[in-house]
Amino acid sequence: MAYRVELTIRAARDLRHIYSSIDAQVSLQAKTWFSRLEQAIFSLNEYPARGAIVPEDDRLRQILHGRKPYVYRIIYAIDESRRIVTILHIRHGARDAFTESRGSNNRPKSS
Repeated sequence: MAYRVELTIRAARDLRHIYSSIDAQVSLQAKTWFSRLEQAIFSLNEYPARGAIVPEDDRLRQILHGRKPYVYRIIYAIDESRRIVTILHIRHGARDAFTESRGSNNRPKSS
């Protein structure tokens, strides 16, 4: 049985920011890359535990998307009892460590 993938408001904001910052609306290459990012996120509906545990918090997992130096971390939590994957944050891999409390908004936006 598949999991439902939900994005927090913060994660949805991250996606909008990434889309605009890479000029995906005008570049076919950027639009293709962004589509693959979205596919990676929503592929977590199958086997979400495949992601590595994040070093900052052993309750969270991550998958990586892109190639150096353009690697993004998709950070998420799994609720096994409800079969929900909640995407918490999508961030460039070179940024400082993730802390859930730093400006996080954990209210999910279902997709």
